[in-house]
Amino acid sequence: MKDVSILVIDDEPNNYDVVDALLDKSINYQLYYAANGEAALSSLDSIKPDLILLDIMMPGMSGIETCKKIKSLRIWKNIPIIIVTALTEKQNLTLCLSAGASDYICKPINSIELNARVKSMLRIRFQYQQLEAFNARLEEIVEERTTQLAKRIYIDELTQLPSQFSIQRELAHRLNSKILPLALIIFDCDQFKRIESSFGKIISNKLRVAISERLKSYLNQSDLFSRSAEDEFCLLLNSIHSKNSLIKKIQEIQNLFEHPFNIGEFKIFMTACIGATLIKSPDLNTNTVLQQASTAMYLAKSKGIGNYEIFESQMYQSILNRVTLESAIQKALKHNEFAVYYQPIVDLNTGKVDCLEALARWPHPKRGMISPSEFIPCMEMTGLIISFGMLILRNACQQLSLLNKQGWDSLSISVNLSAKQFEYPNLLSEIDDILLQTQINPSCLSLEITESVVMEDPINAISIIQELRSRQIQISLDDFGTGYSSLAYIHRFPVNSLKIDRTFIENVELHTSECYVLDTMIELGKKLGISVIVEGIESESQLEYLCKLGCKYGQGYLFSKPIPSSEIEILLPSVNTHYVENQSISK
Repeated sequence: MKDVSILVIDDEPNNYDVVDALLDKSINYQLYYAANGEAALSSLDSIKPDLILLDIMMPGMSGIETCKKIKSLRIWKNIPIIIVTALTEKQNLTLCLSAGASDYICKPINSIELNARVKSMLRIRFQYQQLEAFNARLEEIVEERTTQLAKRIYIDELTQLPSQFSIQRELAHRLNSKILPLALIIFDCDQFKRIESSFGKIISNKLRVAISERLKSYLNQSDLFSRSAEDEFCLLLNSIHSKNSLIKKIQEIQNLFEHPFNIGEFKIFMTACIGATLIKSPDLNTNTVLQQASTAMYLAKSKGIGNYEIFESQMYQSILNRVTLESAIQKALKHNEFAVYYQPIVDLNTGKVDCLEALARWPHPKRGMISPSEFIPCMEMTGLIISFGMLILRNACQQLSLLNKQGWDSLSISVNLSAKQFEYPNLLSEIDDILLQTQINPSCLSLEITESVVMEDPINAISIIQELRSRQIQISLDDFGTGYSSLAYIHRFPVNSLKIDRTFIENVELHTSECYVLDTMIELGKKLGISVIVEGIESESQLEYLCKLGCKYGQGYLFSKPIPSSEIEILLPSVNTHYVENQSISK
């Protein structure tokens, strides 16, 4: 047992000597003496006793009263007190215990009884001390955990930016305090999942930190910048008085993404879709403001990477329309309302149909024909485009297989692949399954991809294109000339053909600058050994111009609009006849 302090409170000093004489000398007791209750109370803090032996009969403050006083002090409420008394009536002993005493000893004091009771009370005392120490440590741990939890709630662990809860709390404070006007900007980094799948979690996390550091350096001290979700950041700005000022701020943020982020050995280019709302009324609540900014960002994302939108009240209707459209698409897929139409790609030298481009169409039972420009972006947003795109590909290959059996052996089929499909991990295996089931010649299948698909992840794009080419599948680069630095990058991608956008042929009669660009692109295709297909041919003068340039293939309403599969057998011979007749007339 450790060294212990015992305080003897007794108006008779001789009783102290008795206790001292009777206590077990093998234990290092430190005995202290107080002649009355007042002296005992004033000495507690200095003595810090582990046990008190208290005489019940004392002049002035009685033992009972002294016991009550000691037990009323928070720091001493658990100290064991043994009452020493000559009174043996049960009523008196009950009074002692009611006052807070832990035990009692009757006079005259017996050595065995004294040592037994002292040791028993000290064991209880030490157990209390251990429990108090444990509780104190437990309180420390709880306080530490609470602090850590609060930090995790209000501080983003990765970037050390304020969290979503922080910005909600600050937004609520500013609205309640009428600190207006305010602007809330939410921006979501584009294609972050692609970055993570390509470079891994460590690099993508470093990129998140780099983005936060770059934006932090741009902000004013009064601005609050937070990481509100995995790849989403939020800005709360003071003193934005007009929409023009807000647009300027948004453009400044977009400019911060113009330069690549240097993450180790990698240079990673990023863009962000931005949604914002201008807050001038204190009547709005926090949830409404956040919903407005999120709605604007959702619409910005629906328009493609790098876009921004500022909230307007009519946007809620746009969202409602979008949700309604999504529901209608789901229903249309369930009831097989979608159809595949075909538009010919013509060999301009012979006038024969070389290829049929498969195009998705939606003949709605009530609204009539719904434009692909309306439902395809919605499918992209919901991810339905992956299964839908493979359905179109399967139907197109089945149609080609049927045409081959009818004697059209030299025909090819062309099918568009969206960006989402190109990222789909099972793309190659599903294409292999379709080729196996339809038994078409892979070299008669052309897959059209846009420049944006290729440029978003060139390394992955080249790998997939090479896999497709190894199967003898043809690759066509669609809408060539409208997107990125086409002429600088085209030599890097193993494509079979370029489809030049209709904008370059629209005004050939006026000899605009687009004509010279068209000349260059056709010549480029020849030098690279890549077939060139010009879209949007609608007039004989456009056709004549392309023939003079030596363009190999063309597509447009001059030959045929997209038609259902039931009209293909009529289309194939008629296009050739029409072409030959018009060529004769022009000569």
